[in-house]
Amino acid sequence: MFGISFFQSVLQRLRDEQDAEMLGEATGGPGTVIGTTSGFVPETSSGTAATYTTVQRAYCELTPTESPAPFAIPDFLKRISLAEVASELALGEAETALTLAARRRRFAAANHPDRLPAEARLNATLRMKLANMLIDEAFRRIKKPSMPK
Repeated sequence: MFGISFFQSVLQRLRDEQDAEMLGEATGGPGTVIGTTSGFVPETSSGTAATYTTVQRAYCELTPTESPAPFAIPDFLKRISLAEVASELALGEAETALTLAARRRRFAAANHPDRLPAEARLNATLRMKLANMLIDEAFRRIKKPSMPK
């Protein structure tokens, strides 16, 4: 294998293994990876595979028997009017692009529908839409220079 590239040596090894398989010389049985050293992949006998019923029984033993308590929508997710979301955001006149982005991230961390159970997603989606609308409007006011009178 000296004097040839690594890629060529891999190709040569694959050819040798293919030739050995065609001649019936492959010694690998179930659980054996041909072409690796014994320290790379552990060899297992064919009897060590778990049966379906064994796996099913183990799964059932680990599954909780009591159902979890139903999700109760928190009070803050029940506030879905524009005025309530605006008061929660508490946007002021001195907001900058950085503070608005921080407020959006903070609000999304608590209200994003992907982070909440299915029962709360409708309210969370509505709250996120309102908050994004309010923050986007605040961004537009920042970017729009005020005209002198």
